[in-house]
Amino acid sequence: MPGRLVNGVYEVLDERFRTGRCANGDMRLERLYGDCRWAEGPVYVPAWRQVVWSDIPNDRMLRWDETTGTVGVFRSPAGHSNGNTLDRQGRLISCEQGNRRVTRTEHDGSVTVVADRFEGRRLNSPNDAVVRSDGSIWFSDPDFGITSDYEGHRAESEIGARNVYRVDPATREVRLAADGLRGPNGLVFSPDERHLYVSDTLRNQILVYEVRDDGGLSEGKVFAECRPGGGVFDNIRFDDEGRLWVAACDDGVHCYAPDGTLIGRLLVPETVSNIAFGGPKNNRLFITATTSLYSLMMSVTGAPRITR
Repeated sequence: MPGRLVNGVYEVLDERFRTGRCANGDMRLERLYGDCRWAEGPVYVPAWRQVVWSDIPNDRMLRWDETTGTVGVFRSPAGHSNGNTLDRQGRLISCEQGNRRVTRTEHDGSVTVVADRFEGRRLNSPNDAVVRSDGSIWFSDPDFGITSDYEGHRAESEIGARNVYRVDPATREVRLAADGLRGPNGLVFSPDERHLYVSDTLRNQILVYEVRDDGGLSEGKVFAECRPGGGVFDNIRFDDEGRLWVAACDDGVHCYAPDGTLIGRLLVPETVSNIAFGGPKNNRLFITATTSLYSLMMSVTGAPRITR
């Protein structure tokens, strides 16, 4: 059933969305840029006070400067990059669909290949990545970038499966973390890092895995399924009170309570691909959607980064 609209941006589907102050932020979305072909992968870089994101079909990465509001090209060509994140040293980790690899941009601007093969076979097209506090890099590897030339280069899969992988921080070995997925996409650790959440776009589910002491994962369980007619699950992010925010394509941004209940959503005028918290207080949500980069100053705060 439709919920109650607040300020034309927020839809309250459960009272926890209202009592949790989720609908008390900006009264409108701010469009920061609107000349992409398919915008994806935003990450806020505190040291630069910039958002870096991908424009996949145009094979470029862009950056928006928080202090000036200007937008420029960060990298072109960019290997048809998709998801981006930061490691514990503040270095940029990028999933390059076209180059079929995960890379790290060093502080001097040089690029290091983090992963491009699993057991000697080329990866499909890395999509999204997250870094754990132990320095391990986890990434999803669907085949979205090799099914056509639109977001990468058409090719056959050498692996023959769509998995989630873990890069060991000491040995740099690429290890299988989760298999049996149809379209692994967004992934994020719970704030305490005891669980990994993965969106399976082709099943339209979010799965949750317990992280074992040895770094492996338990068998995945369904955390949430997209409501009928409710878009397609893509990227996912936690706030600091354990709510999961989900880019749901044509259905805006969903907000799930810790028990998996959909409690509200943000209305976005374009198809949403990805989200990221940022800003000086980590309470500004950046949204990539079709041609645009949007932002919304919120009354909730993104989950803090764990450092050890």
